[in-house]
Amino acid sequence: MSVKSRIETRLNEAFGPERLVVIDESHHHAGHQPDITGTGETHMRVRIVAEAFSGMTRLARHRAITDVLKPELDAGLHALAIEPAAPGEATRW
Repeated sequence: MSVKSRIETRLNEAFGPERLVVIDESHHHAGHQPDITGTGETHMRVRIVAEAFSGMTRLARHRAITDVLKPELDAGLHALAIEPAAPGEATRW
């Protein structure tokens, strides 16, 4: 299973989101470090809308997501951009 698929599975199970998009942005980061070629799944962006985020601060939302995705981060995911929202909140996407 790909990193992207594992992230989607973990987030769906943890938050039951109304909307979830996981974007592999690794190709944008080729050459930023010697071991980052842009061919692996090293940089991901998560866009998620879930009721679970209602009443949570932005920091608390980020912590909740990184807690769920800790296994992926520990396994080598280099960067994770997070765009969380509760239902009804404006998003840029």
